[in-house]
Amino acid sequence: MAVNINDEYNVKILSVSSDGNGVARVDGMAVFVPFTAPNDEVKIRITRVKNRYAEGKVTEILSPSPDRAAPDCPHYKLCGGCALRHIKYEKQLDIKKEIVENAMRRIGGFKDFALEEIIGAENPSRYRNKTVFHAGKNGMGFYSRGSDTVTPVGDCALGAAENTAITKAAARCGAKTVFTRKSFSTGEIAVSVTADNADAAELIKSLTAACKSVSGIFLNGEKVYGSDTITETLCGIKFKISPESFFQVNPKQTEKLYAKALEYAAADKTQTILDVYCGIGSITLCAAKTAKRVIGVEIVEKAVEDARENARLNNIANAEFYAGGAEKIVPALIRDGVRPDVVILDPPRRGSDEKTLGALVKAKPERVVYVSCNPSTLARDARFLADNGYTISRASAVDLFPHTEHVETVCQLVLRRSPIHINIDVDVEEMLQYKRDQATYEQIKE
Repeated sequence: MAVNINDEYNVKILSVSSDGNGVARVDGMAVFVPFTAPNDEVKIRITRVKNRYAEGKVTEILSPSPDRAAPDCPHYKLCGGCALRHIKYEKQLDIKKEIVENAMRRIGGFKDFALEEIIGAENPSRYRNKTVFHAGKNGMGFYSRGSDTVTPVGDCALGAAENTAITKAAARCGAKTVFTRKSFSTGEIAVSVTADNADAAELIKSLTAACKSVSGIFLNGEKVYGSDTITETLCGIKFKISPESFFQVNPKQTEKLYAKALEYAAADKTQTILDVYCGIGSITLCAAKTAKRVIGVEIVEKAVEDARENARLNNIANAEFYAGGAEKIVPALIRDGVRPDVVILDPPRRGSDEKTLGALVKAKPERVVYVSCNPSTLARDARFLADNGYTISRASAVDLFPHTEHVETVCQLVLRRSPIHINIDVDVEEMLQYKRDQATYEQIKE
């Protein structure tokens, strides 16, 4: 029986996909239904039909899952920031664990893969140190899920409480976007505003009056007030952070993530660590305490400047940093004779690339520690490493993003003494399709 738009069905939600949607089946076809929980029994209306899956919308909850929770945010379902707030937090962790394990088994081909643990947050609210608001017809807010419409948000329950006053003040000055970054250790807040024909003096007056914690203001990319950076402390290391530099959004959980990464690195004072995609040197400088030499590679030049300044700030003399794309810098370092004992990879969502990974496997580090915010690309890159001499020995997940579908994973891969090339039937083209098609891969590939 064909599934058609506007058809209605009574279904049971079987699981949750990597993009946070509930998964049901109608005549064998996967149907993705947002804002549902495993074991929900719901009536749905089909809203979209593709070749291999469909999408539906709940019209009635017939029998709620015991894992359902009442969303504690008035903007939920509208702003697009959270996908799992209707599910109890303990169950969210189970779902994320399953998402990672499914990706590694089905995309990477690691049939027996299992996480050691998933480390949850003690407080799943107010954890974000960075938020970006956009101007809409009715005020500052966030884009609705899958839309270019801005939902006004008076207060985001994931972000800093000060954001409400800051966005209102910036909006009065004609702001188009407002970027805020808060230090959880010092309380400093940097605000970056884009606006057409805004008056800098008026913006400064408005923002500093609205929030006494504002320590730096940037207008259209130029500093107009206060400090260039804010200072955050992680794992006992102080970091100066520029507005454009990458820094993890959840400092408390980041400490747990880095602790796990360094545990897996298992370096000592005789060894060299190469940290690829190092940002402002956050993992690099934490690793410097246990290694003989640490080398960071990062494409954003300003972030590398911050990393070098952070090394000086903390009197760390065994760290060095290189600015440039990993696909160029890493092969060059290997050609120049750098032979790391441990490599830490912490790439963006798109993952690493074959040039970088190829150079690393030629150097044959004893261990590779892969820190990933995207289980799909982790699975792809781990497969490359496995096919070129490495074995996954340990893996854990850390929930840096409560109430969203995102999760961080840390994998330890160790060098096999007698590399064995493993051939495995993986649909590469399908694997590389991200967003909807790649998310469905985990659920519909049998």
